[in-house]
Amino acid sequence: MVDVETRTIEAVGATLRYDIRGSADGAAAGRTPLFMIGSPMDATGFATLASHFTDRVVVTYDPRGVGRSDRTDGATESTPEEHADDLRRVIEALGAGPVDLFASSGGAVNALALVAAHGDLVRTLVAHEPPTAQVLPDREAALEVCADVHATYLREGMGPAMAKFFAVASRKGPFPANWADEPAPSPADFGLPTEDDGSRDDPLLGQNMRGCTSYRPDIDALRAAPTRIVIAAGEESEGEFPARAAAEIATGIGTELTRFPSHHGGFLGGEFGQQGAPADFAKTLHEVLDSDR
Repeated sequence: MVDVETRTIEAVGATLRYDIRGSADGAAAGRTPLFMIGSPMDATGFATLASHFTDRVVVTYDPRGVGRSDRTDGATESTPEEHADDLRRVIEALGAGPVDLFASSGGAVNALALVAAHGDLVRTLVAHEPPTAQVLPDREAALEVCADVHATYLREGMGPAMAKFFAVASRKGPFPANWADEPAPSPADFGLPTEDDGSRDDPLLGQNMRGCTSYRPDIDALRAAPTRIVIAAGEESEGEFPARAAAEIATGIGTELTRFPSHHGGFLGGEFGQQGAPADFAKTLHEVLDSDR
């Protein structure tokens, strides 16, 4: 059984908690530590994937305002730049040199911001399906759709907003200019609550929705970074918003898109009720990381 040590670090406006699986001096054994991040998904989402990497130290964390990482500034929204600075602090606190970084979804957006500013901290970044609308050919419509999800949450609550989010995440192909003319999905069709409970603290719909999707990656900085950057998307995600964004970013930095098994949550092994193909996903991630050794 792998030992897990939880540590705490103070950031600007937040107290961050992160977990270390294995020995913190793993770099001395010749293996680069592997940091796994999502957003707004917390460390619990990587339990299955981490179990496939017992050959190295694995670090996971809860992003600010999620799980065990409390915001102390009272802010209701976060930006990728804030998350990137949080990641910088955790990596520097490890004291083990540059890390390998697997980043999924909003975590991939935050990781791109980190590498653009502090590429010396990351040896290899695998950015899996970063959902930034700014890089899409249909960016104006995509940004409006994402802003509408956030506005719906503030106006009507979690059920109607999450129904729209599910529709956005699963849509194949570009967003049309007349997207607002389409009927709004019913929360009941997704098994979501139809009544507004009055809460507005959802980390996806409230805190991170606008900042994540409106982030524009600094392509020039990414190209100049010392980090090896691998942009990835799921084999089943063809045509979906995050996969389309991944393809555009890969083209921008001059690399090929790397295909991983399964879908947007392909590494999940039942976490949050979602099932991917974690063993196959981990095998591909091992191959990608080890190809640079």
